[in-house]
Amino acid sequence: CGKLSKGYRQRVGIAQAILHNPDVLILDEPTAGLDPKQIIETRELIKSLAGDHTIILSTHILPEVSQTCQRVVIINKGRIVAEDTPENLTGRLRGAVTIRLHINNRLGVDPATTLQRVPGVTHVTTATSNDNVRICDVQSSHGVDLRSELARTIVSNGWELLELTSIRMSLEDIFLRLTTEEVKA
Repeated sequence: CGKLSKGYRQRVGIAQAILHNPDVLILDEPTAGLDPKQIIETRELIKSLAGDHTIILSTHILPEVSQTCQRVVIINKGRIVAEDTPENLTGRLRGAVTIRLHINNRLGVDPATTLQRVPGVTHVTTATSNDNVRICDVQSSHGVDLRSELARTIVSNGWELLELTSIRMSLEDIFLRLTTEEVKA
């Protein structure tokens, strides 16, 4: 094994861990050192084992967590600061909901004032990209879905809506927020 690449040593380690079909499987950074194809194969393996085994995944690669785990436990200085599904953590810690709008700016209008008047909007920031597209980040109160009302407002004002995206906190954002601020679980 000592002559194998890091990626192959990682794969041999996973094979050794599942060889005896344990009830609980603890994997520490299971995709470290793997190429993109091996990462996908390892994720699929972990997902396939999840029904028959309890899998504890210890990793600092947070996109890996969001793609493979059903529950997340964030530990800071030996204390559990959060425990939930990735989706619930994102929703609970997000606070204000942000919608990003891309509006064709051929009319040269700043839609911020109009968008600010939509009920439920708490804050609007705008910028113009190089291709004359106005990019607006619209924040709303927690739990308020403004997508249809924002689209209706844009169309009724004669503006061209190019894109409407709900912006979610990533697990990296959540991890940094929980480990750099004093937040109670």
